[in-house]
Amino acid sequence: MFFLGLLKEEKRGGKDVVMNSSPEITTNGIAPVLSISPMQEDHFFLQNILDRLQGTLDPSRTFKVNACATLGSALAALRTRQFEIVICERDLPPGSWREVLDQVTILPDPPALIVTSRLADERLWAEALNRGAYDVLAKPFDRTEAMRVIGAAWRAWGAPARKERRPYKVAAAGGTM
Repeated sequence: MFFLGLLKEEKRGGKDVVMNSSPEITTNGIAPVLSISPMQEDHFFLQNILDRLQGTLDPSRTFKVNACATLGSALAALRTRQFEIVICERDLPPGSWREVLDQVTILPDPPALIVTSRLADERLWAEALNRGAYDVLAKPFDRTEAMRVIGAAWRAWGAPARKERRPYKVAAAGGTM
């Protein structure tokens, strides 16, 4: 089953506003994945990979890519929706994957962040992993490697792993647990 929820991007009052053109992504049975790239073919490739992984990861859930083409729309989506995995292009003018990571890390239940780049080298891998990203995928995408990385991210950070992490609560600044 092929899903690609496109997030319509609009400007309202000078701000990026994101609207999901597909059904609400928090519906039971849906595992939402945010794909951030100005290239539409990236979103379709990632959805195809998720469709292929469907039976091996979680047969009870349908993985659905929600596509954002800009940094602003992606940050807005992250503030208003919960995603299982975020797959982000390295460069998103006027910013980069770092702004996405900053937003992801402040979420109460953060998704795994996978950075993609045509210039994926050891330096990017080191920086991404040291800053808290889950992994880096080189482009053009290799189907086998993409399936391995996305599958591992789901097993490590997706809904099943989150249930195991939930007992750990973070106290508010100055508060006690």
